[in-house]
Amino acid sequence: MKTIAALPLVLAVCPLLASCNSSGTERDFERMVNQAHFEYYEEAPFFDDRRVMREPPEGTVPRERFLGPPEVISGMVDGKFVEAIPIPLSRPMLDHGRERYEVFCAACHGVGGDGVSVVADNMELRKPPSFVEAPVLDYPVGRVYQAIAQGYGLMPTYGQELGVEERWSVVAYVRALQLRTKGVAVGVLPEPVRVRMQEELR
Repeated sequence: MKTIAALPLVLAVCPLLASCNSSGTERDFERMVNQAHFEYYEEAPFFDDRRVMREPPEGTVPRERFLGPPEVISGMVDGKFVEAIPIPLSRPMLDHGRERYEVFCAACHGVGGDGVSVVADNMELRKPPSFVEAPVLDYPVGRVYQAIAQGYGLMPTYGQELGVEERWSVVAYVRALQLRTKGVAVGVLPEPVRVRMQEELR
């Protein structure tokens, strides 16, 4: 019974002991934040030019910069937006694009890409545009890609959340939503799809 009665006292003392180090002082869990450091544009006496802001080493690039063909990385070539998606398309890619679209885009632009959503209803300053109506319906795919990568108007960039291939997968899904609205000529359909469609229409 004495052990049980002393339990509240032990539980009260444990946090106090845990918050102190062997010297009896309080632990500084923010020591990485509170450590001595220079601010932008201050002088740094241990550099010959005394500049704290250093130039990156020659031949290096930022870790987050993607290297590759400009049409893939930026959606542009020679200052013009690309008209066709510059990476191979597949059903898994389109499925992934739909999943990413529903996570990052549908809240504002609507599940069907028509700009109908609860969030859009409450945006009084400027409504998110519909993807399935002019003018966005007629945008080249490179322009849609760049809006995802860099943001546009009130829309923030999703360059950190979506990698290059993921952005193109979202563009591919947006294009699929648009084609569903515009309709597709039977002659441009892949043969297996065309044959199946013709069988189902008989």
